Amino acid sequence: MAHYSDFFSFDIIAKSVSSKARAGVFKTPHGLIKTPVFMPVGTNSTVKMLTMQQVLDTGAQIILNNSYHMYLRAGCELIKKAGGLHAWQNWHKPILTDSGGFQVFSLSKLRKITEEGVHFSDPKNGSKHFISPEISMQIQEDLGADIIMAFDECAPYPCDYTHAKEAMERTHRWLKRCFEAHNNPRQALFPIVQGAFFEDLRYEAARTVSSFDAAGYAIGGVSVGEPVDVKNKIVEITAPLLPENKPRYLMGVGTPVDLINGVRFGVDMFDCVLATRNARHGTFFTYEGNRIIKNKEFEDDFSPLDKQCSCPVCANHTRAYIRHLYRTGESSAATLLSIHNIHFLVNLMKDLRNSIIEGSFEEYTQELLEKF
Repeated sequence: MAHYSDFFSFDIIAKSVSSKARAGVFKTPHGLIKTPVFMPVGTNSTVKMLTMQQVLDTGAQIILNNSYHMYLRAGCELIKKAGGLHAWQNWHKPILTDSGGFQVFSLSKLRKITEEGVHFSDPKNGSKHFISPEISMQIQEDLGADIIMAFDECAPYPCDYTHAKEAMERTHRWLKRCFEAHNNPRQALFPIVQGAFFEDLRYEAARTVSSFDAAGYAIGGVSVGEPVDVKNKIVEITAPLLPENKPRYLMGVGTPVDLINGVRFGVDMFDCVLATRNARHGTFFTYEGNRIIKNKEFEDDFSPLDKQCSCPVCANHTRAYIRHLYRTGESSAATLLSIHNIHFLVNLMKDLRNSIIEGSFEEYTQELLEKF
């Protein structure tokens, strides 16, 4: 019988001597992923404002699709009929789908959690739905991503200890059901560490999750409104508790500083909507910190968005021009800023990887953090 290890493997090729940062290669059925890696988010089977060719041109190695939105909008049967997500959206590199757990639990008053699963209402039309661990696995199998996520319960911030412990324990019971329902070795099922912001629960969750034989492991339940120092502490504690020889994925984190810190703590994979969300609101990344394109200082600034950036936007357009587009309501402003922001994060991860390989990670990141 085929096993996930026939299709997935992870090799660490270099480690930082002064931190837990590492550079690796993750083999998947749709190609190799050089880590650490940032994954753009394609919510409705597209990265907002961009074509797949534009996403490809940013240098992205892998994208994330939201199974919750695919299930509610296009429908899994249609995507399966099209040949799965790769054919559906014409993306032939690796794809990761989330379980829908975070989106369902964020519905708050529109959902009811039971041991069997979650009953919820579509916030757009009020239609009633139910997702269980088994249904989540079927949805993600039909979608056909390379990496799929376990169905988990994400505790809010803040929450009390009892709530956090109950959510974690239910996540572990659901995890067992996910593995029992999962039967496609060409899809890697990643378990998720929960436990909110209680250190003992994170230790317990990491032990339990690591007992499952998986191609990779995820850290969830962060970036839910907590202070940055609290988030950093939990990630720093949790990452090294996960198996050394498998990729570690930090869910929903994507500021440049967060990526640098996550890599330092031993994380290999990241995703976040921030790059494109910021772009739609006129914010762009630079190696000297975030900037807001509508500011008057850019009215006659004929330099690129970032002088160190090699993206096609910076090669062809100026801050003054993009500011004009943004102020006149042209959607192309959001497109250009999105291309730049994604390229910026993708390239940042490449540079972090190179610094690990070259043995200069600490010096390089210290210099970066002083600028950010």
